[in-house]
Amino acid sequence: MPEIEFRSDVTVELVRASAHDSDVLFAARVSTQGEQTLTKALVEESDAAGASKGDAGLINYLMRDRHGSPFEHNSMTFYVQAPIFVFREFMRHRIASYNEESGRYRELNPVFYVPAPTRNLVQVGKPGAYDFLPGTAEQAALVEQSTREASVHAYAAYQRMLEAGVAREVARIVLPLNIFSSMYVTMNARALMNFLSLRTKREGTHFPSFPQREIEMCAEKMEDQFALLMPLTYAAFNKNGRVAP
Repeated sequence: MPEIEFRSDVTVELVRASAHDSDVLFAARVSTQGEQTLTKALVEESDAAGASKGDAGLINYLMRDRHGSPFEHNSMTFYVQAPIFVFREFMRHRIASYNEESGRYRELNPVFYVPAPTRNLVQVGKPGAYDFLPGTAEQAALVEQSTREASVHAYAAYQRMLEAGVAREVARIVLPLNIFSSMYVTMNARALMNFLSLRTKREGTHFPSFPQREIEMCAEKMEDQFALLMPLTYAAFNKNGRVAP
């Protein structure tokens, strides 16, 4: 049986992007300038350092008053490795395109998620208004031991069925939700801001969110890339309470 790997992290890589603050600007200005915007629209990249005060002001206005469509003329594609239970939450967001690794067409690798010792374990409060607190050392040990044992047992059963000639699509049914999968996800800035508003917890947001930590780990890595690609848009997003326009 292949050696089993346990991870407490996730992988998010920006594969390709056509996403710049200038995409927002030319899309918005066509409303009043028509064909005069075409020259700037043909410029591939925006220079945040050379952006005018008016550029930043326009993006902030669009964000504040929730004129959302100019934020859709761009694209970011991410490669994500995370446990399957994270992907089930991810795909609740029907504002992106997804292609995921298939357990029907390939043998799944024995890579499983186990919470890091720093992961909060105890839920307090009521649904919709709750928080998580650190668990005891005993609780942390129980989570780690139980997760590892269940993963090893499940993957051994999976291997036995494959070796007996059982189809992959049947053998996979014994695998737990903490097995890793991989996918490509593509979305525009407006969709990404909606995702970040729901899957990150930040002080001072207009609408508080209570994301599961593991999908928040993915969101944080995606947010880092977004901030680099579209700094004016990202600044306006934060300035206006992290509400997607």
